[in-house]
This record gives sequence, structure tokens and C-alpha cells, in this order.
Amino acid sequence: MHTLLLLTLMMGTAAIADAADINKGALIYSVHCANCHGGSGAPVMPGSPNFQRGEKLLQADFALLASIRRGKNAMPAYMGLLRDQEIMDVVAYLRTLQR
Repeated sequence: MHTLLLLTLMMGTAAIADAADINKGALIYSVHCANCHGGSGAPVMPGSPNFQRGEKLLQADFALLASIRRGKNAMPAYMGLLRDQEIMDVVAYLRTLQR
């Protein structure tokens, strides 16, 4: 039963990732993320990943979704603040920052 539930959740997240909107992600990123992670993905806050270098972006979208949901250290948890679709929009946008 747990395997079926996990598979169902993963398939639902995959569908969200396929429908991610980079433009919406850019807007959400500018409001919630840019103060620490920088407008162009170069970090402002010490210890934040440099998205221009692809730091932390070698993870699967599902792993990034989970990470953003729960937060870490100075980064707040966004579960309950952003819907999964909005987080996946941000993840899609983050992947455009890599140079």
C-alpha cells in the first residue's frame, strides 16, 4: 500500500513538473527567493547555493520540490505558503539560471 501511495504521489508530481511555467516561476522567485539567492541566481546570502553554477540543480525536480517544501537553515519552509505547482514553476525557472 505504501508503495502504491508513493508511486501515485510521484506520478502526480511528474505531471506538475511537465506543466511548469517558467514565467510564473520567475515572478514567484523574484518575490520569495531573490533577496537571498540573488535576482540572477548568484547568491546574496552567504551559504546560499549559486544557481548560475548549477549548485543543487543536479537533483531531480521531485527532490528540489521536497527541499523547498521543508526549507533548511535560514531558508524558510514553503509548504503551506506556496502550492506544489508554484514550487515546480520556481524549479523550472531555476534551471534557466544555470550558465
